[in-house]
Amino acid sequence: MLFQSGAFLIFFPIVILLFYLIPKKGQMPFLLAASYYFYMSWNAKYALLLLFSTVLTYSCARLIEKAESAKSRKIFLILCLVLQLGILFGMKYLNFAVSLLARFLLLLHVELTVPAFDIVLPVGISFYTFQALSYVIDVYRKEEPAEKNFLQYALYVSFFPTILSGPIERSKNLLMQIRQQKRLNPEKIVTGLLIMAFGYFQKLIIAGRASVMVDHVYQNLDSSSALQILLAVFLFSIQIYCDFGGYSMLALGAAKVLGFDLTENFRQPYLAVSIQDFWRRWHISLSTWFRDYLYIPLGGSRCSRICKYRNIMITFLVSGMWHGAGLHYLVWGGLNGFFQVCEDAFSTVRRRLPCKRLLTFIVASFTWVFFRAESVSRAVHACLGICRISGSHMRQLLEMGLGRTDVIVLVIAIAVLIVADLLHEKEISFTAWLLQRKIGVRYAVYLAVCMVLLLQVVADFGQPAASFLYFQFSGRSFGKIFRYNNIIKYVPRITVS
Repeated sequence: MLFQSGAFLIFFPIVILLFYLIPKKGQMPFLLAASYYFYMSWNAKYALLLLFSTVLTYSCARLIEKAESAKSRKIFLILCLVLQLGILFGMKYLNFAVSLLARFLLLLHVELTVPAFDIVLPVGISFYTFQALSYVIDVYRKEEPAEKNFLQYALYVSFFPTILSGPIERSKNLLMQIRQQKRLNPEKIVTGLLIMAFGYFQKLIIAGRASVMVDHVYQNLDSSSALQILLAVFLFSIQIYCDFGGYSMLALGAAKVLGFDLTENFRQPYLAVSIQDFWRRWHISLSTWFRDYLYIPLGGSRCSRICKYRNIMITFLVSGMWHGAGLHYLVWGGLNGFFQVCEDAFSTVRRRLPCKRLLTFIVASFTWVFFRAESVSRAVHACLGICRISGSHMRQLLEMGLGRTDVIVLVIAIAVLIVADLLHEKEISFTAWLLQRKIGVRYAVYLAVCMVLLLQVVADFGQPAASFLYFQFSGRSFGKIFRYNNIIKYVPRITVS
């Protein structure tokens, strides 16, 4: 069930209506049931692993809190980490690990045989695993008390706006709100719906069109001109921002309609003045998770400069691997870490550079090439393609999969996005401004927004709903089955020499 699917457009109004009609004490159990229904709409089997993860982390947190000795507390924490991360590794990275092992053994002239087995990678597993682990670690650190109400904790892990692609919420924010009964708040509902409308705008109007042009170029790198590749690099930066940022807006808006305030996940990232600043603005919930639970425990910046740079590189390499099981994700993470190290080492030079925002956007776009490409070699191929001498003309825009009208709509939509981000950067809220206008103005805007989105829905009618990019990093959106016996079929049968 995608946020832009017809099923969700039926599911969500029903949930809102029943949530505010039922007695206050029944709100959270109902929302838990709705969240599990939402998650099971992808694959009912997913719910079993989600429930296991919930029971495991709930039990470990209670045991940690009740433990009398520091040693016992640490044992329960390690047990939880090993089991949770072990499941994540087995589901998401075993394929990658076995392929690397096969390549290494091939160098030693050793044949690797792997038994055939199938694993369904659950959607959202990376996000709810990290969310549950943050709660357990906070309990271990005595920053939060262990939740005694299992149903409330289960809702914290499975809350349907966040479970697929975040934001990765902390217990001190979301769990605290779950403990509170919700009252009907018309202003929050209107604000939430407006936030969702902008999320739909980002996803349907911008990301949907940009993806057509980006996919066309990346699938035809050899025949694409330097201009087309350069445009595809730029458009992918816009696409991934609008795709994931749009999802985050939909999640924040849906939660606000239900009376919950989620963590801001994006803060105009392409207005950043450095790569370090970029990561303060991009996927904030994940960046702060790695900061609090990996970077700082490693020593953070409270150590020698060499150790600090080591900690930065480790954090970003792990972040790269979190996004996907592939060497190109590792390179992408490494590049982001490397550029941060360079910024810190040459801070004096960086401060004197002109056009810092433009330079940061160019550097970020360059790293996205390794994120988008299917492999490191394809990413390098794309970068080299930009350097090819070509007699490119602007008409080549129309040779990238979109018609003239869609190109015009995309350009206008990107311009609107830039203006919106600039206004937000200056802390000018269009939603707050609109809510202060007369009722006629407000409803005229509501009608215009609905008409634009409706026209897009009609245009997309009959076509399969496009999944969100970040679903592939948390799990496969359509329950793709990985067959590990096939990953080394390219390896020749070599005997030990």
